[in-house]
Parts: sequence; structure tokens; C-alpha cells
Amino acid sequence: MSVRIGRVERYINETLERKGSMLFMLIDPVDYKSPEDAIKTGVESAEGGADLVLIGGSIGAQGELLDSVTLGIKDKVKGVPVVLFPGNIATITPHADAVYFMSLLNARNPYWITQAQMLAAPLIKHLKIEPLPVGYIVVEPGGTVGWVGDVNMVPRAKPRIAAALANAGEFLGNRLIITDAGSNPQMQGFGPIPPSLISSVRSAITVPYIVGGGVRSTEQLRSAYKAGADIVQIGAVLEEKNGGTKALVSKFAKVAKEEGRKRR
Repeated sequence: MSVRIGRVERYINETLERKGSMLFMLIDPVDYKSPEDAIKTGVESAEGGADLVLIGGSIGAQGELLDSVTLGIKDKVKGVPVVLFPGNIATITPHADAVYFMSLLNARNPYWITQAQMLAAPLIKHLKIEPLPVGYIVVEPGGTVGWVGDVNMVPRAKPRIAAALANAGEFLGNRLIITDAGSNPQMQGFGPIPPSLISSVRSAITVPYIVGGGVRSTEQLRSAYKAGADIVQIGAVLEEKNGGTKALVSKFAKVAKEEGRKRR
């Protein structure tokens, strides 16, 4: 039986084939002063050239807040998928185009590997939200997701561990792999995921590879693509901007386009 590929996953695969790289922007509604601010940031991200807008977070991004922000962005954005980045089984809304159906591959607690997925699957099927099969790997320091997910975090100096986890994730059927350092890793004395770890993961898998956590500049973004990231996911830096989101995302999108063109 052939694998069924949904509209958003097909869009990701075709865009990577055409452009060589992609840029995802992450909006955590809890971290904005108001739902309106979160919606504006999501809309301006799409207008600035983001290939996909993610909505979610580790704590509190659910219920009416999640519904209103997702619907608000969807109403104003055309042609750019709006996808959920869930923190738990309550972080679901029918207004999204798809959801990262994630298994936290290096969690100590099996709840985050298969049980949460089992509990959420019937609802996702009922709401007809497209599930994107994602293998999720948390790299130190991990931030909130590291604490919430009870993660055995991958040491930055041990890229082969990350590569082996990613390899296992692909063998288990995940069609996307993400390594994430958590939100604002620089607050704990870390920066983005190092190029050596990105390169190691890239060499171990054949599926699209997403890198998230700590990318705050065009130089860091370019470094991630050069090391092997197919997609870079950026979030925290948007929360700190008082206006100017579209211009900032445009700068990031220009780098993504340039690095993608080199790959093609």
C-alpha cells in the first residue's frame, strides 16, 4: 500500500524540490501581549516571505486563544499553510491546515513518545486536520520543552547521538525530522544548534530536516542552511520586535532563497 501524502506535506516536498530550502516562522500566542499582536506577527511573517506559519508552544497555547489566533491568521493569509506546533493533546484547533504529529524521540517518559499521540489521534482524524509525521529531537539546553517533555537532552558535543536518533526516527516512519534547542537557548549560555550537529544529522537521514531554536540573525540562518538544514524554524526573535516583522522576515527569506538556489 502506498503512503498517503496530504496537501501540506506535498507542498513542503514540492517547495523544497523547487526552491532548495524553506523558512518556517513560529508564533507562540502566549508570548504576545494580545491575540491581535500574535495574529499581526503571523500575517506579516507570511507577507515577508515565510513558507509556512507555525502556531503553538509548550504551555498554555490552547482553547479560545489558539482558536482565535489560528483563525485570525488564516483569514488574512492565502497560499501559506498554517500549521500547529503542539505542546500537548489540548493544543489542537480545527482551523489549522495541519499539525506536527510529533513523537519526542529522546523523551524519558513514554507519554511523549506514543501515548499523547494515541490520545490525540482520534480527534485529529475527526477534525480532518492533516497529520505531519515528525520525529522530534531536543538538543541542550532544551528550554521549556526540555522540562515539560522530560527529555534526555542530546549534548551539543555529541552529534552522533543526534544522528542516531534521527536515523531511528526515519526508520520508524517519520517523514520529517526536527532538532530543536528550545526557545531562547542564549539565555542559558547557548546559541543555535552547532553546524557540526546539523551536518551529522543531515548525513544520517534522507527525509526533510528542520532546525529550530536560537536562530536570531541572517548569519546564523545562513550557517544552518550551509550545514545541511532543509528548513529553519524561527520564533523567539519575532516576539522581541516592536513592529518591523515583515522587514525582518524578508531578510531571513532572502537568505533562505539564496542558500536554496545554491543547492538547486
